[in-house]
Amino acid sequence: MIVRPGGDGRVDRRSVTDDEPNDSVIEIPAGLEQESTVVSVGRTMNRRTLLRTVGWVAAAAAAGVAVVEIVRRGTSSTVGVVTEALSFRRPSSPAPALAAGIHPNLVGLAPAVTPNADFFQIDTSMAAPDIDTGTWAFTIDGRVDHPLTLTYAELLALPSIERHITLACVSNDVGGDLVGTARWQGVRLSDLLKQVGVRADADAVVGVSVDGFTAGFPLAVLADGRDAMVAYAMNGEPLPAKHGFPARLVVPGLYGYVSATKWLSQIRLTTLADDVPFWLGRGWSADGTVEAASRIDVPRDGVAVATGRVDVGGRAWHQHAAVGTVEISVDGGDWQRVTLADSMGTDCWRLWSWSWDAAVGTHELRVRMIDDNGTLQDAAERPTFPGAASGLHTIKVDVRPS
Repeated sequence: MIVRPGGDGRVDRRSVTDDEPNDSVIEIPAGLEQESTVVSVGRTMNRRTLLRTVGWVAAAAAAGVAVVEIVRRGTSSTVGVVTEALSFRRPSSPAPALAAGIHPNLVGLAPAVTPNADFFQIDTSMAAPDIDTGTWAFTIDGRVDHPLTLTYAELLALPSIERHITLACVSNDVGGDLVGTARWQGVRLSDLLKQVGVRADADAVVGVSVDGFTAGFPLAVLADGRDAMVAYAMNGEPLPAKHGFPARLVVPGLYGYVSATKWLSQIRLTTLADDVPFWLGRGWSADGTVEAASRIDVPRDGVAVATGRVDVGGRAWHQHAAVGTVEISVDGGDWQRVTLADSMGTDCWRLWSWSWDAAVGTHELRVRMIDDNGTLQDAAERPTFPGAASGLHTIKVDVRPS
């Protein structure tokens, strides 16, 4: 079966008619109350089949299985559209509930959780591969005692975690938009590594994509218990194709070039001395730790505003360290604390707002952050290569008479 999520994360829909043979029905998977299942829904459907489908959906919901985009009614008197459906168990460890105040409600400030369609995309591949989940599997091997291969159905059947995690690209410029936050669901990587038994001579984890791309990071990164996972869902939907369907690695606190292997085919326990991943072989730093950063999103650089109160807002991040304080300076003056929105967790960005009494003239606004450990964001300007840009995001605003 091939499931092809589109750019918005939803799987393909197929038009149907009402002339289906009566024996073409949906098979209800055995053990639905316990297992995760990938279900193929037929291309055509009559009224009887529709009723059986609705019954399957109800059974899945009662069993605690999250069902994604099963059936949508068309314009005919029976049913118009059927979707190949993906279902997966609700997470064993759900994401903590987000507070109501994670967004300061400023006009023009993007959501705290990035919609799948808006999430940044950086790949070496020209196009996302078309993967058949009926034959796809990934292997964990290398310097391990018990190599393990998991099919898609087997992966979905394992206990899973769900977390809000901010991901960032190392090539993001100061103030850039190559950063996003999503609710990811998948199998904890540390649990999988326990199953295979990592040998003492391994010091690195290298993910391999179906197209041969590799990304790797030190094994020691996982020693602090961070919620690294083999993810298969994003914001409650199957991974969109461009974001790694059917499974990818998500590692909080690391840039994607060392950790975010999409379209996963292998996790190799190895050493970085013997197994050099793609970007490290091209001179990028082996230390892919995300650095503290902050950004002004509202108002935009170069805009004109009227005198008086001007709402200023943005976001700051230092995954796996948490945002402690954000400060803003106008025209090189004293640093002033802004108001932080509610925290989304240690591995997420944090939105902020500030009310500015703007006077006529062209003004320069600059932002910085301090993480929970007291580390001040690096103000020294540095390019992205070989290991992330640094500097303080600065904008100019033209304030005109009201």
